[in-house]
Amino acid sequence: MCGGKIHRATVTQTDITYHGSITVDEDLMDTAGMLPYEKVQVYDLDNGARIETYLVPGGRGSGDVCINGAAARLILKGDRVIIVNFVFLDDKEARKHKPIIVLVDDKNRPVKKM
Repeated sequence: MCGGKIHRATVTQTDITYHGSITVDEDLMDTAGMLPYEKVQVYDLDNGARIETYLVPGGRGSGDVCINGAAARLILKGDRVIIVNFVFLDDKEARKHKPIIVLVDDKNRPVKKM
């Protein structure tokens, strides 16, 4: 089940030489209820690429959304992405669960949390 989603973030940097992952502004991660090194899926709205990776916290308030490692060949600087984490819940918890959805502006600052 979806735990949280950062919707339409702009990729600010790519680094093919980094060992992998996605670096995200730690404030943005907190707002979306995401944890460091948690597994996430990233969906590229510009080209349809989808990857599975893990979160590395970026500088607080930086607006960083950096694609690292081999995925930097699929998702490019300036692309818009959706970042999603998932949670495992029992039936009772799942029926009450509401995912955290964070909409961001063009500088990756949260503008609305649902």
